[in-house]
Amino acid sequence: MAIDSKLAPIDVFVRRQLWHAAAAFALVLVALGIGIAGYHWIAGERWIDSLLNASMILSGEGPVDRLPTRAAKIFASVYALFGGLVFMVTMGLILTPLVHRLLHRLHIEEDSRQRAEAAKAAAAKKD
Repeated sequence: MAIDSKLAPIDVFVRRQLWHAAAAFALVLVALGIGIAGYHWIAGERWIDSLLNASMILSGEGPVDRLPTRAAKIFASVYALFGGLVFMVTMGLILTPLVHRLLHRLHIEEDSRQRAEAAKAAAAKKD
């Protein structure tokens, strides 16, 4: 039996990949919304500046503006740590279907190799 026949069809794989990418995108939007709200209400920044700072922190670039209060600085610190976790989870969501398919394919190849060796050993034993 061919290896590809044991793997999920490519359209199923693509659908899974798209669902995972959509979930990752939704997570980033929620995280960005949290950052925008925090910078606006805690740091007192305008909405556009809040978007800029939240985007820069979430992307790992760092803050743009100096923060005026201790509360704003604490929020930015917590949000930066949160942003790191969001990055890791997002990458996990995006890579999960790819890694799953790769590991499944390698497992199928290993099973096929073991079956071939077992069949060869059984044929040699009969002779």
